[in-house]
Amino acid sequence: MSYFDGKTILITGGTGSFGKIFTSLLLKEWNPESVRIYSRGELLQWEMQQKIKDDRLRFFIGDVRDKERLHRAMNDVDIVVHAAALKQVPAAEYNPIEAIKTNIDGAANIINASIDNDVKKVMALSTDKAVHPVNLYGATKMVAEKLFIQGNSYSGKRKTRFACTRYGNVIGSRGSIIPLLLEQKKQGRVTITDKRMTRFWLTLEEGAYFVAHCIERMKGGEIFIPKIPSMKIIDLIKIIAPECEIEVVGIRPGEKLHEVLITEDESRHSKDMGDYFIIEPELIFWKSDNYPEGKPLPEGFRYSSEKNSLSLDANKLKSILKIS
Repeated sequence: MSYFDGKTILITGGTGSFGKIFTSLLLKEWNPESVRIYSRGELLQWEMQQKIKDDRLRFFIGDVRDKERLHRAMNDVDIVVHAAALKQVPAAEYNPIEAIKTNIDGAANIINASIDNDVKKVMALSTDKAVHPVNLYGATKMVAEKLFIQGNSYSGKRKTRFACTRYGNVIGSRGSIIPLLLEQKKQGRVTITDKRMTRFWLTLEEGAYFVAHCIERMKGGEIFIPKIPSMKIIDLIKIIAPECEIEVVGIRPGEKLHEVLITEDESRHSKDMGDYFIIEPELIFWKSDNYPEGKPLPEGFRYSSEKNSLSLDANKLKSILKIS
């Protein structure tokens, strides 16, 4: 029997790339009581409803900024997966207050509504950009991580537990670089900001399974980080558009050369769990023996995209993108 069997699950931002894949996974692999999609866009909800026809699926129009609506939507919910966010770096730079309202204030609303409704588990999706943030989007996600981890203190004697998953770029997700490159390829010319640039990568399916696994395992307070491959963006271009002219346009405001998933400081209270890492909170509620099977990381360990021992396989990427 799966942990998700008989549970009611609410997914914020459920009409996004992750939400659709995670919903399909829940409905096909397991037997939840119901899956509630919470998002702002009625058209996207209608399109999702046409594609995934299942009596266990429910659609709630709402914004994470709206505390009252969130409170109502979480009635009798067992698990919340928080995927809603303003994710586009340039948009967040140009609209900083809006990014704060959604990514930070929205996170606080999720925490309060979950506690007040006795939700059992809340898993928030984070990003490598939350580590050493150099743009507002990353900064808001860093704050959101802190809020969710400390949410375990706010829940007090209630049973609500909060954790985060933190991972890199998702292959083919809406707004990612790969759809942009595929579109540029049609014109015979692609752009790159810097030929040295590297990124972490995983597929939507891998991300969905990882989140599901972490929800089952979570104690409350951890940040889960998968061991995933990296690749230079220039090598990615050579696979996707080998015949195209490449133009170097320079690093955009708020962009990094490389991404980091675990810093040297975080590694001191992190554990190697085999195919993933856990960052343990340095807070009073955490029990040091929660993961006795985990191995401490070496002094000075840093999990970064330019020094990662795992490389994204070119044939696997071609297979995912259905290119020869």
